[in-house]
Amino acid sequence: MSIKLTTGFIGLWAITRLLGKKEISQLTPFDFVSALLLSELVGDTIYDKEIKYVELLYTLAFWTVLSLVFEKVTQRYKKLRKALEGKPAVVIENRILQTDRLKTTHLDLEQLLMLLREQGIFSMHEVAYAIFENNSSISVLKKSSYESVVREDLKLPKEHAQLPVPLVEEGKVKHKELDRIGRDEAWLSERLRLNGYYKISEVFYAEWHNEYGLYASGWGR
Repeated sequence: MSIKLTTGFIGLWAITRLLGKKEISQLTPFDFVSALLLSELVGDTIYDKEIKYVELLYTLAFWTVLSLVFEKVTQRYKKLRKALEGKPAVVIENRILQTDRLKTTHLDLEQLLMLLREQGIFSMHEVAYAIFENNSSISVLKKSSYESVVREDLKLPKEHAQLPVPLVEEGKVKHKELDRIGRDEAWLSERLRLNGYYKISEVFYAEWHNEYGLYASGWGR
């Protein structure tokens, strides 16, 4: 067992070196599943007494060959790589939520908002474009007016940070949030009309920010 463990350790290290270094956050879903399957294969061969040492060597060698061939083929044929690993999807384009692309990437509204918060973005007003990457992270291009500038550089007075208040999600009004900001549905409907939406059911997502005002985006726009 000690010999198998040593072989497995060296083999996994060698495969990692051959295939190149990647941070966990850079792994695609295929990379992640592949790593799990490899660890399962090695674990089974190590602890199963009926599996011989030579079989462990064969498992590591054959998996390495498969991984290298797959890597080279997908690098050579870009269309095949896109078919196997997918391609980045623009989920916010010119400030508008692309609901059809959210569906195709199986990304719901709450997950999108969470990913934006992880990028330090708490209001949709700030986002010009957002791209959902193959490794399930999100890349954001902010509107030029919201690029990072320290208020002290402009000698502006300090202001208390505020979170936006979601008012509509997937065509449904969040009445508790409306009450929290002291507004009613009639006020919301009027604000949405000013943004080109005449029915609340037309709105996929809307939020209110005391500084930026109302942000609204419809279905499939």
